[in-house]
Amino acid sequence: MQPHKVILKDVEKDAWDTLEKTIIYYQGNPIGTVAALDSTANTLNYDQCFVRDFVVSALLFLIKGRTEIVRNFLKQTLKLQPKKKQLGTYKPGRGLMPASFKVTFNNGQEELEADFGENAIARVTPVDSSLWWIVLLRAYVVATKDYSLAYQDDFQQGIRLILDLCLATRFDMYPTLLVPDGACMIDRRLGIHGHPLEIQSLYYAALRAARELLICQGNEELVFAIDNRLPVLAAHIRKHYWIDLHRLNDIYRYRGEEYGKDAVNQFNIYVDSIPYSELDRWLPKGGGYLAGNVGPSQMDTRFFTLGNLMAVIIDLTTQEQSQAIMTLIEQRWDDLVGDMPMKITFPALENEEYKYVTGCDPKNIPWSYHNAGNWPVLMWMLAAACVKTNHRELMQRALTIAQERLKNDEWPEYYDGKQGRLIGRQSRKYQTWTIVGFLLAKEILAQPGSLSLISFDPFITKQVSQACELKFDYFDS
Repeated sequence: MQPHKVILKDVEKDAWDTLEKTIIYYQGNPIGTVAALDSTANTLNYDQCFVRDFVVSALLFLIKGRTEIVRNFLKQTLKLQPKKKQLGTYKPGRGLMPASFKVTFNNGQEELEADFGENAIARVTPVDSSLWWIVLLRAYVVATKDYSLAYQDDFQQGIRLILDLCLATRFDMYPTLLVPDGACMIDRRLGIHGHPLEIQSLYYAALRAARELLICQGNEELVFAIDNRLPVLAAHIRKHYWIDLHRLNDIYRYRGEEYGKDAVNQFNIYVDSIPYSELDRWLPKGGGYLAGNVGPSQMDTRFFTLGNLMAVIIDLTTQEQSQAIMTLIEQRWDDLVGDMPMKITFPALENEEYKYVTGCDPKNIPWSYHNAGNWPVLMWMLAAACVKTNHRELMQRALTIAQERLKNDEWPEYYDGKQGRLIGRQSRKYQTWTIVGFLLAKEILAQPGSLSLISFDPFITKQVSQACELKFDYFDS
């Protein structure tokens, strides 16, 4: 056996052994995984099971046929979902899924204690938890063919309550989902309030998953609302969030203060707010990506990895756009991947901009944590996007980098520095989704068919794309 294969086998064994130790049990049954096993650091809430974290573990468990833990997780988190309107402040909204939960004991009895953000640092609301929950329920059904679970009355109600939050009548007129800062994986202040790409990608995935799971009888209005929202949402993202050299030229020549139906600069983006000189040098020919955020007089041109990769995986982007995103990653490998896959955002906020946007957050200093830190968990999404677009060699290159360091570095949560060479200053060791991100990336490469857990039927995708073309009238007329 070749030396590098021996090393890889040793890394995988260590990863699996550690993963087994992270499993949480409730009433004798596996129910989730803790965020981290680092006993040397302040626990905070790392001893809890986070919904967004567990989704990565759940996909790996489903691929391996360990469906019981995923089923238990879905059932128990559904019970934690508030079903009634609660009066007063600091109360979770009806239908919201918790950010995390843990097993506690009350008079010798096991209970699940949920956190909807009321205990979180900065009291951030977990908008993404509800979206991920629907995506995971659909993945479970695809893996097990157990439609009976999703068709149970309580699960149908759970889906409806989440969609009531997402499709509610609101002040906002965009098809995108309006959220505050800290509503997703980037759960600290980083200037993503409004319509951040990560939420829009998850929103689109959740709507498509819900469309497959909802029984039409009794849900006709919701199904109708989903069918109307999906093509408009996709068309909006594909047009207004897209950045490549051609689009950059269009924006460069924008006129401001336009009024009426014939306006070209519909969001009144001011030309001087876009870093043209940097983008002109950074964007390769044939490369492109979705902007981090778009809103009134705002185009956040930072590259947000989760939103872009998720858009590729779920066909939120067109095939041409998906290939352009992968071309960008390949051509700007040192910036986006570096010495530890993969940066959560690029570039970092620095100097006065960092101070103003983050509130001088010491954890989000430039090139750290969410401010352009490197997160190994994102490897699984990179692997899925590579398989989806036939760029498997890129993922092999990323895995080679990761396997040489992760075990020796004790599976840290994130890495710092422009190249990702420094273990994160406040990074937890033995972070569960770092371990699972590595293992899941390998499984997706070895079993491309597993991509069906998080991607959608090509025929339906084609229908949505055709509808998108028609819905462009919504913006152009």
